Amino acid sequence: MTTTGMLRIRQATIVARDRDTVVADLRAKLPLGEPFYDPDVAQFGLCNAVLPLGDTFVEVISPVEEGTAGGRHLDRLGHDGGYMAMFQVDDIATARARIKDLGLRVIFDNDEDGDIDIHIHPKDVPGAIITLDHMKVPDSWRWAGPEWIQKAPAVLGPGRVTGATLTALEPTKLANTWAAALGTTADGDRIALDGGELRFVAGDRDGIAAFHVEGLAADVTSGGVDFVRA
Repeated sequence: MTTTGMLRIRQATIVARDRDTVVADLRAKLPLGEPFYDPDVAQFGLCNAVLPLGDTFVEVISPVEEGTAGGRHLDRLGHDGGYMAMFQVDDIATARARIKDLGLRVIFDNDEDGDIDIHIHPKDVPGAIITLDHMKVPDSWRWAGPEWIQKAPAVLGPGRVTGATLTALEPTKLANTWAAALGTTADGDRIALDGGELRFVAGDRDGIAAFHVEGLAADVTSGGVDFVRA
């Protein structure tokens, strides 16, 4: 089970009706840093908070307008829950070509000074919105705010997101679909990542059930998602 170059989960996103309530609950349960509120997500009818967890991030988004993709996902779920998994790669040209060759639809493609963020349509790769991201400076993460642009802060907190568990109607099939989009291969119902993995388990819907966190003392639940010890 191999891939070429970097493939790591860098940001875990929850969609919630009430951003601030979920952010407060997350900060009470996880060693998260100060939130960054990205004004650019307003173009999607959303507000957000991006919170550092070591050199990875937990994001909470909430709809602030009618008719948003996030709002429709909340309506389908009937509660807060997992929404997006953002993966960092070092060869974005190959990733872009692969997406095209597979016939996957891109719903957002953003390039800011060489920091690139590509979102794949969740109907093509079910379970969540997958994004493939490339940073000119690998330790940086532009989407976390000014202090993360072209650098990482000198002092980072403990812990990091290492992977996720998804429920699936057909776990092995969904694992293979995600693996193809990510440019790797699945080993049954698992996909290896740098420093972690994706797991696919049987469930009554395709979706994110948990994010894996290195260094947790105990599993916790917040925003409709479990955060489990990696």
